[in-house]
Amino acid sequence: MRELPDDLTLPSSTATFPEVPARPRDAATVVLVRDGAEGVEAFLLRRVSGMAFAGGMTVFPGGGVDRRDADATVAWTGPPPSWWASRFSCSPELATALVCAAVRETFEESGVLLAGPSAATVVADTSGYADARAALVAREVSFAEFLAAEGLVLRADLLRPWTNWVTPEEEPRRYDTRFFVAVLPAGQRADDATSEASDGVWQRPVDALADWEAGRRTLMPPTWVTLSELAEFVGVADVLAAPREVERIIPKLVRDGGRIRVVIP
Repeated sequence: MRELPDDLTLPSSTATFPEVPARPRDAATVVLVRDGAEGVEAFLLRRVSGMAFAGGMTVFPGGGVDRRDADATVAWTGPPPSWWASRFSCSPELATALVCAAVRETFEESGVLLAGPSAATVVADTSGYADARAALVAREVSFAEFLAAEGLVLRADLLRPWTNWVTPEEEPRRYDTRFFVAVLPAGQRADDATSEASDGVWQRPVDALADWEAGRRTLMPPTWVTLSELAEFVGVADVLAAPREVERIIPKLVRDGGRIRVVIP
């Protein structure tokens, strides 16, 4: 694990830490990558300022698990829930919900859909599902219902487990987030057509980190570390082939004079 820079802080850090830590909510994040002209690129969203969590921060697509994400009837191909459960050290039921949440949130926030008409295909153009995307955002339908209505199969085989970050106990709003990596499917495009982001862009990890250092981006520790890791790879094939043992990382907020620093125990 990389040592975090001294000036890297979490959003909405409170002056008074809670006496009893809040229970973290399960969440999923997908690091979308593609091969660019000069190497690996990642898709980044800048969250709208003023949001309750991570307002103004640059993040990867993702969000909280919906209770309906655990629907075991979802059409699925790829590693089974038991495989994901072993990687993320959780129950198969939660593993099902995490994978569904990862694919659903990626579709809602970026328009990228890791699903196809069959176990061996993936949608090449998601524009025809715009209404369904809006219905998912509004929670009018569940992800399993959407897939069934469109005759689509969730492609769990297009995801790779990456890591597990938990919001520090000192924060009032906490998430237990499992990170996945996925390659942008051929023919699809990522957009920023979400009310939660002010803009979205593909960027080389090294350039995103340079923007952070110059004050043009604000990053949370999980994003900073993940971008630093991705910067070491030449292409997406190397990212997918990289051996990963999922770590559960819980940073701490430490008072340092008049500021609060983030450290990894």
